[in-house]
Amino acid sequence: MDNCLFCSIIAGSIPSTKVYEDDLTYAFRDIHPMAKTHVLVVPKTHVASVRDTADVPDEVLAACLRACAKVAELEGVSESGFRVVSNSGKDACQSVPHLHFHVLGGEQLNEHMA
Repeated sequence: MDNCLFCSIIAGSIPSTKVYEDDLTYAFRDIHPMAKTHVLVVPKTHVASVRDTADVPDEVLAACLRACAKVAELEGVSESGFRVVSNSGKDACQSVPHLHFHVLGGEQLNEHMA
């Protein structure tokens, strides 16, 4: 999609620090980390948010969750624990309108989600 920050990162027009990539997903370090480990996992096809996934093939959505688990393993937080978060819409503070999953860990996270 034109003017989508994450689509530009996936295309390589904007630099990122890649953590993981497969045929359907791309994972890279968040430039404003909220935890010691903070990696974003995005589908390579443009989807605006979780609420827009009705027509997205199940294989793409499953690939995103599998990529989150792979990122946690690669980052060494799989055993100690990690959090996966996806914000959807303005009130949830979604800052980029491209479906993405935050993989957070590497330290004790706050037990309160809000």
